[in-house]
Formats: sequence, C-alpha cells, structure tokens
Amino acid sequence: MSSRTIRSLGVERPGKMYFLDYDEEAPTDGQVQLDTLFTGFSAGTELTFLKNTNPYFRSRFDNERGVFIEKEPDLTYPIPFLGYMEVARVAHTSAVGYKTNDIVAATYAHKTGHLADPFRDLLVPLPVTIDPVLGIFVAQMGPIAANGILHADADAFGPAVSFLGCGVIGRRVLVIGAGTVGLLTALFAKTVGATQVVIADPSEFRRDKAEAMGILAMTEEHAWQHAKAHWHDGVANRGADLVFQTRAHLESLNVALKAVRPQGSVIDLAFYQDGSDRLRLGEEFHHNGLNIRCAQINRVPRGLSPHWSRRRLAGETIELLFLQGELIKQHMITHVVPFEGAPEFLSDLLERRFEFLQIVFKVQP
Repeated sequence: MSSRTIRSLGVERPGKMYFLDYDEEAPTDGQVQLDTLFTGFSAGTELTFLKNTNPYFRSRFDNERGVFIEKEPDLTYPIPFLGYMEVARVAHTSAVGYKTNDIVAATYAHKTGHLADPFRDLLVPLPVTIDPVLGIFVAQMGPIAANGILHADADAFGPAVSFLGCGVIGRRVLVIGAGTVGLLTALFAKTVGATQVVIADPSEFRRDKAEAMGILAMTEEHAWQHAKAHWHDGVANRGADLVFQTRAHLESLNVALKAVRPQGSVIDLAFYQDGSDRLRLGEEFHHNGLNIRCAQINRVPRGLSPHWSRRRLAGETIELLFLQGELIKQHMITHVVPFEGAPEFLSDLLERRFEFLQIVFKVQP
C-alpha cells in the first residue's frame, strides 16, 4: 500500500471552518488503514471551538497537578483536527483481529481516513446487524452516557457494581437536557429498569423528539415541580432519586439540585465554559445535604477500573443500539450532510441557530 492524501475538517478562526489536506504515510505491520464512512458532530464541545469559548483558549491543564493555569492558553487558531465520533471501513490491515471491509467505530477526528494502531486507538467492531450510521455513538457519546449511569451505580454500591444500571433499577430519574448525551442517558436509564424517567429541556423541538422516543418530556421549571409533587414517600422525602445533568448551563445545575430528593445525587455530565457566579450552593445543596458527582469519559468511578473501561462502555452502547437503534436513527439523527458541505452547513448553523439534535457528516457514498 502507498501513501495517500487525507482531508481533515478544522477551525480556521472563530466562526470559520476549513479543510486541511495532508499526506498520510503507507501502513506498516500491525496498522489498520481506515476509510471514513460517517463522522458525527459533537455540538456541545465542538461549537466551543467555533465560538472561541473553550477554556483551553484561555488556560492550559497541568496534568501533573490536575489544575488549570490561567493566561497560558493550550489552544490557538487554526485548529486542524477536532471530533471524536467516527465510523470507518477497513481498507487495509495486517493487524490481528481485523480484516478488510470490517466496519469499526473510532475517535480519530473529522477526516476522510485514518491510519490506526489498535494498541493505541480505540477501534470497536460493529455487528452487521447495526446500521453503520449508528456507529457514530459507539466509541464516545454512548460511553459518556453509560459512564453517567455507572457513576449512579457507584453512588449506590461503591466498588461493588455488578452490572450497568444496578443503581438505577427501580428508581425515579430526571435527566436535564435532551441533547445527544441526555437522550442516550435517558434511554439507558429506561432500558436498565428505572421506575420512571423524565427528561427536561427548554426546546420544544427536543421535547417533541424525546416524546416520540417514548420519554416523558417537560420544561425544566415543570420538571422540578413534577419531581417534588409526584415523587415522594408521603412525608418530606420529595424529589427525584437521581438527576443526570447534561446541559452546559449553571441554571440547569441549580434546577437539578432543586429537583433531587434530600441526600440524593446529581450526576453531572455537562461541560461548563463560563464562571460559577450563578451557582447557588447555599440553597438546596446545603439545606438538603446533596451530592454532585462529576461523570466524565476519561474517568470511571474510583475502584471500578480496569474492569470497567471505555471499551466495555462501548459494548454497553452496542447493546443499547440493538434495542433502541431504530428510534435513535429516526429521531436523534436530524441532519446528514455531505462532508464537503460541512463548512457551509456549520456557518449556516451559527448564523441562523436552527434546531438540531445529532449532525452527521457523510464521507463515503
């Protein structure tokens, strides 16, 4: 096999996408050459690069100390690579466990192809029974939602988590945010056996999508009042047993704290980009003895690794797609756009602010 030219979708400057072409070396022993079929746009994260609101533009993360250092930016424009929701066909391989024309999910950015090392890259084979376009959820977004469920399990059972959802079964769950992560989290909670699942979002468009998928949907104001009015033990123990907070707004975190029962937990999956001056920790958080657990994809709950890994969470996502794949494809994937048309489409999105859920760029015919 010879070298080839790869096209990558990046951000040239605030509000402006661009394509970068570069030469990829020929594959060597043990590598997997991939041709991209689909790549999903993660709006919650990637729009922060387009809008110049990502914290890495203002600071850098000191890995050794685990803190951000202000006024030492890690990011500058242009940004040639971004994205982490890819589906590809194996074009050539000498790696054990992969063969030509296999379909895999991966996390290598919006590119027309990728030269993967199975010992470094997460490559998840997709069963032939799953529509390849659904593979965009397998390596990253599905595991993010599953990791939220896993944090709820750990909140209930500590390191003695026996299966995904053991801490959610029989519980009353509120999910704030009907974006991709919120809807996947709600579907996980419903599938593993939550007694009731409600999702809250200010967008009527997204609430309608949730209802079409069989999930009771409300505004945030209505949702916390519903939780306090309907979910109680007849005395003072009112509210949701668990709240999953997926919206990048501090007001939504305040609603989550308002909705959860005393000594309950908010599992926070949101990526906040602003300060926390509007976060009211002196109210419900303090008076009701609440917990906020941060659930991020780079960390499973303490004590659960290496048995629980992103690959295992990807496997749980595949199981969810077996059960709910048709609903997800019909209602969550709202836009499929040719890869070459991505810059124009995203410029239009920023200008018109139209409603969407999951955007997918189609690379190969």
